[in-house]
Amino acid sequence: MIYLVEHFYSIQGEGKYVGTPSLFFRFGGCNMRCEGFSCKEKAEDGVEVLGCDTVYAVNKEHFSHSWIVIKRVEDLLAVLELYELPKAVDIVLTGGEPLIYASDSIFIEFLETLVARGHQITFETNGSLNIDFEKHGVYKECYFALSVKLSNSGEPFSKRVQGIAIYNIATNAKDAFFKFSIDVASITLGLEEELNEILLYAPKTKVYCMPVGGTREEVEKNSKPLIEFCKAKGYNFSDRLHIRIWDANKGV
Repeated sequence: MIYLVEHFYSIQGEGKYVGTPSLFFRFGGCNMRCEGFSCKEKAEDGVEVLGCDTVYAVNKEHFSHSWIVIKRVEDLLAVLELYELPKAVDIVLTGGEPLIYASDSIFIEFLETLVARGHQITFETNGSLNIDFEKHGVYKECYFALSVKLSNSGEPFSKRVQGIAIYNIATNAKDAFFKFSIDVASITLGLEEELNEILLYAPKTKVYCMPVGGTREEVEKNSKPLIEFCKAKGYNFSDRLHIRIWDANKGV
C-alpha cells in the first residue's frame, strides 16, 4: 500500500538542481529513523517524536493517520491537475523513503506515465534499497539524489551503507549524485574517512554536502564550517534553500 504524506509546488532547495521549479510528492514510510539528527515533531497525541527533519513522513506509528492512502495511479496523477504548472515540470519524489515502493505496480505505472509526458523525475533516497533496473526499465530514465546517511544519523553502518545498491543506482540511473547531511561535529570527527568509505562504491559520482538542520538557525550554524570543508576537499556545497527562505515550514 502506498502512502502519500503531502504534495507541493516549490523550488528544489538542495543538491545539484537547487533552484529548479519542482512538484514534490512526499511519500510516507522509511526503512530508517535517523534519530541522531535530533529533529523533533509533536504528534497529535502529544508525543514528541525524534528523527530527521521530515519525521512526520517517517514515523508511521504516530503520523500515519494523516497520510493519504493511494489505491490507483489516477490518485497520484490527479495531483498534477491541482497546480498551474509549466509544461513537463520537474517531479521530485521524496519521503520518508520513496524507494520502499519501488516494486509497487501503481508506483511503476506512475513513473512510466510521467516519463512518457516528458517530466524529469528525481528521487531523494537514502540509497540503501536496491532497484531492479532490468525488470523496471523506467528507473533508467530517472535521476537520483543519493542522500546516504552518515554516522551522525544514529543508524549503524551495516544498515545505512549498502554498496551494491549505491553502485547499482549510480551505474544505471539517468544521472545520480551524492548529497550528504553534515554538521560541525561530523567535520571534526573523521568525516573525510567516513565519506571515502561510501564514495568507493561510486567514485565518479559528484558529491554535494549540505548543512544539517531543520531550522534556519541550525542551517546557519553548520554552513560556514561546511563551506570550508568543501573548499578543502573539492566537494560541492549545497545550501538548504527552502529552510533558509521559509524556516521550519512544511509544504515548501
